[in-house]
Amino acid sequence: MDKKYKAVLDVVKADIERVNKNLVFDIGLNPQLNKELESFLHSPSKRIRSLVTILYLRASKMYLLPAHYELLSAVELVHNVSLIHDDVIDESKLRRNKKTLNDKFDNQLAVISGDYLLGAALKKLVKINSLEVIDIFADALKCMCLGEVNQYFNKFKKIKLDEYLEKSTQKTASLFECSLKAAIYLTGNEITEQAVEFASNFGLAFQIRDDLINVLNTDKSKSVNDAEEGIYNAPMILSDELNVGIEKTKDLLNNYINCAKHCITDLEESIYKAALMELLELIKNV
Repeated sequence: MDKKYKAVLDVVKADIERVNKNLVFDIGLNPQLNKELESFLHSPSKRIRSLVTILYLRASKMYLLPAHYELLSAVELVHNVSLIHDDVIDESKLRRNKKTLNDKFDNQLAVISGDYLLGAALKKLVKINSLEVIDIFADALKCMCLGEVNQYFNKFKKIKLDEYLEKSTQKTASLFECSLKAAIYLTGNEITEQAVEFASNFGLAFQIRDDLINVLNTDKSKSVNDAEEGIYNAPMILSDELNVGIEKTKDLLNNYINCAKHCITDLEESIYKAALMELLELIKNV
């Protein structure tokens, strides 16, 4: 893990450890599959959705409750479910330098395993005993699926930038929004437009950065696979010339990073706000 990112993570280390602890549960499937899922869930991870949410709450002087750690472990489970299902859709053989579930077993078992973990996430949400939180999650799950469906029907089409941003909001930013909105709701504070915009801008920046990394990584460029499958990412949408597309995508990334920074300028200075600012700077560096 990058030293600078670890330094940001260490600001709320105890909180992240509690989220990780809540991810430990009896999976209760076939022993061989249990082992694979446990390894997948607890492999080195940035926990960035939990990190952003916790830092924002603490920077806003909102107290975290036991329910927050159930909530954030549910967020991490949903994220991991999306990775498992994405590997099936993309026919990926490796994830985090390890064989994917669909490659180690088959697509059917991978899909069912993801669905099982989604059930575990829902159980955690039920423990919180909040219909509003469940509603927020339901909206996010619908958005994530809608983004995947729209991407499928736009294969081999060079979509417009606003369509790309909508898809990225649905597939990626919606879970960042869900995490922060539900967490703020549990504190009893108002879910402000500024907070939602921060999460949305952060999520979009995160996805745009991912597209840039895919293009710039010449050894294992996912963008090549995307192109072969008819999926256009930001650099390919912004220009037919790759180098120009890359530079325009960097400008687009910086725009959303600056928008996210603007959303937290009114927060009082603290180690948590500083950590959020540092995190945004780290995303800028590709």
